[in-house]
Amino acid sequence: MIKPLAAIILIALPVSPLLCQDEGLKNILAPGAKLEKLADGFLFTEGPTADNRGNVYFTDQPNDRIMIWNEKSGVSVFMQPSGRSNGLALDREGNIWSCADEKTELWRISPDKNIERIAGTFEGRLFNGPNDVWADPDGGIYFTDPFYRRDWWSHKEMPQEKQRVYYLKPDHKTIIIVADDLLQPNGIVGTPDGKKLFVADIRANKTWVFSIMPDGTLSDKKLFCEMGSDGMTIDSRGNIYLSGKGVTVFDNTGRKTGNIAVPESWTSNVCFGGKNRKTLFITASKGFYSIKLKVRGTAG
Repeated sequence: MIKPLAAIILIALPVSPLLCQDEGLKNILAPGAKLEKLADGFLFTEGPTADNRGNVYFTDQPNDRIMIWNEKSGVSVFMQPSGRSNGLALDREGNIWSCADEKTELWRISPDKNIERIAGTFEGRLFNGPNDVWADPDGGIYFTDPFYRRDWWSHKEMPQEKQRVYYLKPDHKTIIIVADDLLQPNGIVGTPDGKKLFVADIRANKTWVFSIMPDGTLSDKKLFCEMGSDGMTIDSRGNIYLSGKGVTVFDNTGRKTGNIAVPESWTSNVCFGGKNRKTLFITASKGFYSIKLKVRGTAG
């Protein structure tokens, strides 16, 4: 049973600043920054993404809903049911792209909540379970497709022979494989100029960076850092934020900068939102958190 929203939402509860004072982050955290719990009582939060006004959407997958955070009104339900939405991304037209893994589908949700089921199979077989997604500047969509057995599926085996990264071309009809040599791709984000793509291989505990070719294919695969993640984001300086145990920050060379501690066992994903995109939002299992930064984030 899903609890009424009023019973689970906590607005702007400060968390001890000691949890987030990593000396290596002094050039990133805003002066006096404190981790804040914006809401809790969820079963498992995931997939944060922000629109042009700074509103943040995220999922509570076990409860089959997409939530929305607004600076004035806090957290409320945006859509329920949501196809068991997991990872989310917004494109330049304001559509939400959802990894709706109830039926292993990729959805496009318009601002007025019209749902289009864009894809659910590849070469005649179900996807393993679209997990995380990034919309490129040209209108194409990159998404990871690992296999995590879900209670709501009737099948128990992996439908696809490999766990891959796919690219939906800007025509939104053609899907191609762009990476099939990772053990379990999960978190994904690209640079705002559409030239680089970061993909976390969570099982191998590595994050890779690729060059994006004009046709959407990937080349020049390089190891970015020796850490995988469930989700990730990037700021305007090229710092990469990886989820897992707290939020670990790496500079644009792959050097670890520090860790933002979060008082939960797992952080699933991160994004920038709020005014001027200078707030980092964190989905962390049962809670939803934020922290103010000096640096501006990018979309994704």
